[in-house]
Amino acid sequence: MSIQFKSINELRKLLDNRAISVSELTQESIKLAKKYSELNCFVTLNDENSIKKATVIDKDQKNVSLLSGIPLAQKDLFCTEGIRTTCSSKILSNFIPPYTATVVEKLENAGSITIGKTNMDEFAMGSSNETSFFGSVHNPWKKGYVPGGSSGGSAAAVAAGIVPAATGTDTGGSIRQPAAHCGITGLKPTYGRISRWGMIAFASSLDQAGPLARNAEDCAILLNSMSGYDSKDTTSLNTEVPNFLENINQPIKGIKIGIIKEFNLSDLDAEVQKRFEESKKAYENLGAEFIEVSLPNISASVPTYYSIAPAECSSNLSRFDGVRFGHRAKNTNNLNDLYIKSRSEGFGDEVKRRILIGTYALSAGYYDAYYKKAQQVRRLIKNDFDLAFNSVDLLMTPTSPNTAFKFESKGTQNPVELYLEDLFTISSNLAGLPAISIPHGQVNSLPVGLQLIGNFLREDLLLNTAHVFQQNSDFHHAKPNLENF
Repeated sequence: MSIQFKSINELRKLLDNRAISVSELTQESIKLAKKYSELNCFVTLNDENSIKKATVIDKDQKNVSLLSGIPLAQKDLFCTEGIRTTCSSKILSNFIPPYTATVVEKLENAGSITIGKTNMDEFAMGSSNETSFFGSVHNPWKKGYVPGGSSGGSAAAVAAGIVPAATGTDTGGSIRQPAAHCGITGLKPTYGRISRWGMIAFASSLDQAGPLARNAEDCAILLNSMSGYDSKDTTSLNTEVPNFLENINQPIKGIKIGIIKEFNLSDLDAEVQKRFEESKKAYENLGAEFIEVSLPNISASVPTYYSIAPAECSSNLSRFDGVRFGHRAKNTNNLNDLYIKSRSEGFGDEVKRRILIGTYALSAGYYDAYYKKAQQVRRLIKNDFDLAFNSVDLLMTPTSPNTAFKFESKGTQNPVELYLEDLFTISSNLAGLPAISIPHGQVNSLPVGLQLIGNFLREDLLLNTAHVFQQNSDFHHAKPNLENF
């Protein structure tokens, strides 16, 4: 029995009905990962440990949860005790953590099985998954095309049906954009909803873990296990976690959805714009009301983000110095030479670029002009969202300005070209708000994503609104043709 392309709920039914054992399910998932190795989704497979855990779960059927025996993939910036964690960087290519990230621990305590660690843009810096030390991930829908970044390996693994779901992180769109390009569902929760402890940081005030899955319901299942206060994370929210499945089937008649005035959708690819209008009409048929809202400062989101994120990156990555752990250069003359050579050899070009930008922004004489000013604009953007949510329940935008593109077709001469891929996603990170991307059609046989942005801690409404759409459409059931892999 093939388990490929099945959702968590579908696999749960097979397990509960004893149509398949956890061991068989795990082995099949690992076989699929190896069969489609050309996708380059995984940096490390966890074969032996996965099969051992599956055997244990098969023997103990007393404490069965929705995630018991479900194979998952973990983005390779979540620390995993005894399993290599690389951030897809040469500088951490042999790093084996002595502890496990809270997110992974929570999912495994719920009974899930980690079959491997997924490829990503190096240190989560990128929108195409082309900056990985281990090579680019291919989009399952079209060989030679990007899957989106930085959680491209996780998105591709789910889209290819290797696993029903995977973890990702989102600093400026790194869950939602690959979800859009790979035709799956990806949720960035409210900042602080999920613990960041054990998650190797890129930009600490922006990074947020979240799920990628085949549909919104599966995202809700994962979010139930992933969420909650963690005393080890000072940014973790000490607030009650609702059951995200409880109201997921509620009708959405009367819901007010905002269309952001400042986003000129006429500049989009004509077919991408068409899909957006079709989805707007579909929501109207489900009882939603659309209202134009103004976010006057949202046009400053990209420059604001690229002042704050590199600054925090510069600070966070200073710990990788060739001394305490990670890659250490050979044949060095002194300590300063060791620092320079280890970091020069260990980091890729994009990471070096962002460290340099961030160091400049934080330097004496420029801090007030760049970093401080960016934080002030960030506050204005958050205020704009607060005002908008006084009149609407959600906001709706495209997830990405376009579909997936060919390798090396963007950003090779001008990095800003690639940075603009996150035009629609960055603002919710700056404001700390939850957002979800769902598939809503195709253009030239490549998936297109629709983004919904919610108010603070309103993942329940996001998941409900996304789920109802998916109950009345079949875009999330589309499967790529993997014959070329």
